[in-house]
Amino acid sequence: MKRLMTTIVVVAAWILLGLIALAAWIVGFGFTAKPVASDCIIVLGCRLYGTVPSPFLAGRLDEALRVYNQGLAPYIVVAGGQGPGEDITEAEAMKRYLVERGVPADRVILEDKSTSTEENLRFSLQRMREHGLSSAIIVSNRYHLLRASIMAKKMGIESSCSGVFLSQYLSSEVRGLMRELAGVPYALLFVRGNS
Repeated sequence: MKRLMTTIVVVAAWILLGLIALAAWIVGFGFTAKPVASDCIIVLGCRLYGTVPSPFLAGRLDEALRVYNQGLAPYIVVAGGQGPGEDITEAEAMKRYLVERGVPADRVILEDKSTSTEENLRFSLQRMREHGLSSAIIVSNRYHLLRASIMAKKMGIESSCSGVFLSQYLSSEVRGLMRELAGVPYALLFVRGNS
């Protein structure tokens, strides 16, 4: 019995250490990611309230605007379909937000079918190919960037990342990080490349 308890404690300790290491990788990647000049910016979708971007989505869009205004990419791909409680697609709301802030409408490319991060990237790649674009800066919350980067690499998207951290929504940021403890292993093990 004592030996069994020792084994359980050791296994639990190794699992805990693994989760701590994974969390450090996710946080470290998010906070050190830097955008490099690319063909476009991909803004990953997030919740709307009717037609209004949630604070997380607005933060992502503001970061995309910052990167765009620095001249690091000439196009912005906005990715996201329509979810429950949303009156329009996330992509349409994102385009409106960007155009209202000075981005020419013909510089915003809609990807309005996706319902997950994997689909955001896979369908954005299709839209990129339609426009002759091959590299991208992926914009999302910092906790989300490692998984997005892993998925993008598997799909053959040449990418860098730029992230946001909203300290005023710390509890939501922490919840997002907790989800990534499952999301990153999923991306590593199960996301397939493009055929």
